[in-house]
Amino acid sequence: MRPALVALAILAGIPAVIALAILALGAAATLLITLRVGAAYPPGGPFVAVPGGRLATLQEGPAEGARATVVLIHGASANAADPMAGIGASLAARGFRVIAFDRPGLGWSDRIGGDAAADPAVQARSIAEGLRALGAPPALVLGHSWGSALALALALDHPDQVAGLALVSPVALPFPQRISLPWYWRLAAKPPVAWLLSRTIGPPLALYYLRGAAGQAFRPQAETEGYLERARAPLVIRPGALLANLQDLIGLPAALARMSPRYASLSVPTVIVSGDADPLVRPEAQAQPLARAIPGATLVLLPGIGHMVPWVAPEALADAVTGLAARAAE
Repeated sequence: MRPALVALAILAGIPAVIALAILALGAAATLLITLRVGAAYPPGGPFVAVPGGRLATLQEGPAEGARATVVLIHGASANAADPMAGIGASLAARGFRVIAFDRPGLGWSDRIGGDAAADPAVQARSIAEGLRALGAPPALVLGHSWGSALALALALDHPDQVAGLALVSPVALPFPQRISLPWYWRLAAKPPVAWLLSRTIGPPLALYYLRGAAGQAFRPQAETEGYLERARAPLVIRPGALLANLQDLIGLPAALARMSPRYASLSVPTVIVSGDADPLVRPEAQAQPLARAIPGATLVLLPGIGHMVPWVAPEALADAVTGLAARAAE
């Protein structure tokens, strides 16, 4: 930890003793935040034991006689409650069995695979094991944003578990690093420093910016009332989840560069749903070329809709999943 402390002192341009005091105060605040968030948002569904740990789930809809099984995979800075509260209820009302997983390291799921879990393929292996443990039939897998990369990895590496893909506001194709980060941000992303930040000043800062970040994600729509509470969003500011989320974001570009050449081999029914006004993941950079890369994929562009499709256009998304289910049944 000493090299990390020295690096932070250099980063901030302050004496190491002052940096230590700030970190100590941050650690105390982080402990309080972690306890309060954990108490406010306890596990909401059953855990599933898989090799290496446990995955947390939320489940809705009929367990018997379901129209089909839909697996929800959330994006970055989120957990299973995000897609479940956004689109899960609509799908369950249509007769689907809905299973939402906390991705490894986020929500209440263990970080199965450790640092290597930043690769969607590693997370997909754990999700596939979870589905087998649940005895789930081949499912329609709905991935939102970062979760689309995991959904694709699941279809590529575990095709026996996937009956269809719904890729929503997808991040699935390699993207250039347009912004050259200053040296001090690159330093903060290094494992020792990131570990230290996630357990000291990181959670208090993340809590401060949480509301603004949610508002940015919903643009151009207004944030849905009660979103932070219904999506259990504060779970991401706990130390382990904060670090896992950072690793997932940093590791995604390289993972997509490895995965994307394989998309042409997919034969599973696929629908891609994106808002044409998404300012975070522009459809012309991701959804549209992805639809061309996957054989037979259907593209649905929603006029005027931003990134949070499961929340602001749940019925349109449920229609797309219902159509996907019909294609898969054929």
